[in-house]
Amino acid sequence: MRLCVCLALLSLTLCASADASSIRRGAEFVRDAVGGAWDMLRAYKDMREANFKNADKYFHARGNYDAAQRGPGGAWAAKVISDAREKWQSDLSGRGAEDTRADLEANAWGRGGGDPNRYRPAGLPRKY
Repeated sequence: MRLCVCLALLSLTLCASADASSIRRGAEFVRDAVGGAWDMLRAYKDMREANFKNADKYFHARGNYDAAQRGPGGAWAAKVISDAREKWQSDLSGRGAEDTRADLEANAWGRGGGDPNRYRPAGLPRKY
């Protein structure tokens, strides 16, 4: 209980001493990060639903692109999620280094504002 009270008082002190613009920027970053995480999840769900051969790079690029369009928080969330996924993939799944490299390239392309359609395979339904 004492710890909760101390944390609440510390939070109040920090908030009172911070200027409103830095609080606003922090809130925007968090909002963008949450939205970016949802963009990444949506791209993953679409990839699973589409179940389309050779489309994974497109969905990597699209998820990163959509998240990064939200701002610095979205780009940060996309990088964290993408890097964690690629680390898991390279360490545990047994997929090759070449596939991981290509995924990282697609992630960076989308996060950098590149058109995800660069990776779109022919025949992928327009709904994606």
